Amino acid sequence: MDEPTFSVIIPVHNGAQTVRTALLSVLEQTWPAHEIIVVDDGSTDETAQVARAFGNRIRYLHQPNSGVSAARNTGASLATGTWLTFLDADDWYYPDRLRWHGEWIRRDASLDFLTGDYEYRRPDRSLISRSMEITEAGTALLEKAHGMREVVMELDEMALFIDNHFGDTHTLSVPRRTFLALGGYPLGRAVCEDVNFLIRLCARSRRAGVICEPMGVYLIHPNSATRADPLRSQLLTVEALRPLRSELANAPAAIRHGYCARLRRARLNLAYALLRQRKGMRAVGAVLVSLLENPGLAALHDVASILLGALQRAVR
Repeated sequence: MDEPTFSVIIPVHNGAQTVRTALLSVLEQTWPAHEIIVVDDGSTDETAQVARAFGNRIRYLHQPNSGVSAARNTGASLATGTWLTFLDADDWYYPDRLRWHGEWIRRDASLDFLTGDYEYRRPDRSLISRSMEITEAGTALLEKAHGMREVVMELDEMALFIDNHFGDTHTLSVPRRTFLALGGYPLGRAVCEDVNFLIRLCARSRRAGVICEPMGVYLIHPNSATRADPLRSQLLTVEALRPLRSELANAPAAIRHGYCARLRRARLNLAYALLRQRKGMRAVGAVLVSLLENPGLAALHDVASILLGALQRAVR
């Protein structure tokens, strides 16, 4: 097949302090990017000056603030590479990130998309953990890989991947034509837009390549919006997942199973957040929906657990 070419899309909003590190990590790749597209999503700081200092090594575009999904979609519409990859402005790639995927694509044209491991790090760059080692889906594939760098994730393994995925946006490589056919990332979603897209991507895939070594870094911000307001974050997560129910009606059984498990987990997390704010009835209602939609022991256990929690808080 033709040599894969990667368009790296970097959405940024007020990222003057971090975007330079992100850009350098792409420019230092051992497999050169076909192009780097920086979509400035309405920044009001010095982001434009930092990005433009890289000259013609990057493509820079400023647009009115429209959200990260819109910025990524704009970059994809401008891209000329055959494959798309993404990088948030406060994260960075490791040097072989593109090479590992590029060489594998060159050898195996049947891969629908590729992903891989990454590291969680604090702002001081100290290591927290690796993505694959803390998820059931990741540990299952690490065991399957038997120490090899590459492992193929088959359709039946995508159920667990959807339920508790390990690969974040910056480890994803997807054919541009596939991305455009899916309509890109959903607009108007402040949380979980990446999971929404990933589920839809899995629904039209059969084989995915997984790199079992860290491909980059995801920076954890202790004061991020999702951590500052966990209830809002959980509400938005459920809202982002719920519309996929009808869209996946004809998807393979493994995909539907993984989606239902992910949505049930999101509703359970929402219920816990509601309980912490002593909103017991709303918490019970959040998980009761899962039981009504997909009766089973797991959903029944969720209802019983939240109902018990609500009763305990009511008598305190």
